[in-house]
Amino acid sequence: MLLPRRAAIAGSALALPRIAVAQADQRPSITIAVQRIANTNTLDNLREQSNVGERTLLMFNERLIDMDWRGNLAQKPGLAESWRRVDDATLELTLRDNVRFHNGDVLTAEDVAYRFSPALAFGDTRPVVDGKTLPHAFSAIVGQGSKKLPDEIPPVARRLFPGLDRVEVIDRRTVRFVNATPDVTLEGRLTAAGAEIVSRRAVEEAESWLAYARKPTGTGPYKIREFRPDVSLTLESHDDYWGGRPPLKSIRIVEVPEVSARINGLLAGEYHFACDIPPDQIAVVEANPAFEVVGGTILNHRITTYDNSNPVLRDPRVRLGLAHAIDRQAIIDGLWAGRTKVPPGMQWEFYDDMFVADWRIPEYDPAKARQLLRDGGYKGEPIPYRLLNNYYTNQVATSQVLVEMWRQVGADVQISMKENWVQIRDRNTVRGVRDWSAGAPFNDPVGAIVSNFGPNGAAQQAGEYRNAEFSQMCVLLETSADRPLRRKAFRRMLEIAEREDPAYTILHQNATFTAKRREIKWTAAPSFAMDFRPGNFAL
Repeated sequence: MLLPRRAAIAGSALALPRIAVAQADQRPSITIAVQRIANTNTLDNLREQSNVGERTLLMFNERLIDMDWRGNLAQKPGLAESWRRVDDATLELTLRDNVRFHNGDVLTAEDVAYRFSPALAFGDTRPVVDGKTLPHAFSAIVGQGSKKLPDEIPPVARRLFPGLDRVEVIDRRTVRFVNATPDVTLEGRLTAAGAEIVSRRAVEEAESWLAYARKPTGTGPYKIREFRPDVSLTLESHDDYWGGRPPLKSIRIVEVPEVSARINGLLAGEYHFACDIPPDQIAVVEANPAFEVVGGTILNHRITTYDNSNPVLRDPRVRLGLAHAIDRQAIIDGLWAGRTKVPPGMQWEFYDDMFVADWRIPEYDPAKARQLLRDGGYKGEPIPYRLLNNYYTNQVATSQVLVEMWRQVGADVQISMKENWVQIRDRNTVRGVRDWSAGAPFNDPVGAIVSNFGPNGAAQQAGEYRNAEFSQMCVLLETSADRPLRRKAFRRMLEIAEREDPAYTILHQNATFTAKRREIKWTAAPSFAMDFRPGNFAL
């Protein structure tokens, strides 16, 4: 049965004596059911650059430059109240005054520099310019001698900041990001997941890197009370939040892998929000007038990727044949109730003048698929297809549909279920096709196609994709300030990665749907991120 409204929202507060209720914090506490809380069993912003990590990061961490999540996604001041370009390679930012971390410390430029230091982000990695690795030039960065970053966990910050040379502390509230090359996307990179700021003192006082990573000290509206990996994450209000008093007393996020359990728990009053609702379950939820489902398409595409070192997939015509075998609209209509769409490649309209409006991904054409497979020398060899159990909404059902579509054109693609991402990417076994998604962390192509498939991207680092011209175009896109030249390079990258030497195949634009009590006033962002800052929750 549904809990009464006050009990469902306020929980144990009703059990307090009347006089205590009058004096107690009357803000509601909520419980959110999610499919998964974290992929790495940590809450470190650099390690949790993932769909599930994106959902919670902004609750307790913040970035220097924010985005208008409830508007048009325009850049807006975050922890930095203003910024200016010094030149094409240098960005200067002025921090807000009196922003407090969860431990009470005031944010300073040294915290920012430490976040982007070798100690906590880059390790021994350096920018590569004209094929040469630059020597260390971190004299202006504090904390470079720290041993907090364990050797067994490689730094991944280069994927987000490939050209960053140093962060200079100008004064207590002023920092300069200095790139080794021109970079017109520095502002955008600072809005992306992985650019959140944490307290230098909290990191240095932590018993170990893991202790820090499971309870990072940020500046967000909520602070971490308890993190139980694979079970729950409990947050409580950061009442000294610079943006105003948060609307919730606490947030409890619980891991509930089964869709049915998330929905049943919501309807029974156990949860206030249930995430990752498949479209075919929306009617089930909304059959009860007390509940509704919100959300829609987000800045993320569902894709399958190829390991082009696999002998069966080495010929690009085989990979292109697999792409032409997919009836994407059938997947959208059958599994997504028409609530998403086929996008024009690895791009989004909010790229503005970098958006290639006339680009189209490989069309559904079974005859062309069969011909390409034959021309590519495919002789019916088995192709392994690695996936997780519904890490993505409708993942298993989609994979079964894809395997049947590929079978109809003569491709023997075989599903291999894995337990985690380590198994998915295991280099010591034969890899073929795998599931993935690609997001748009900011409004430029380097945020998606380059960060995922470029020289510093996960696909190339895992040894799944190599194309010399594509990599050259990535470098040009990252280092040139010439907009027409960058647009030309991006179009060429789409041609290579989606048609000539496919790195991936786009299935559809991703969408996320969240079920909630109808009486709760809350606006979903075009993202996996859930925003509970002041002004975005009311009863």
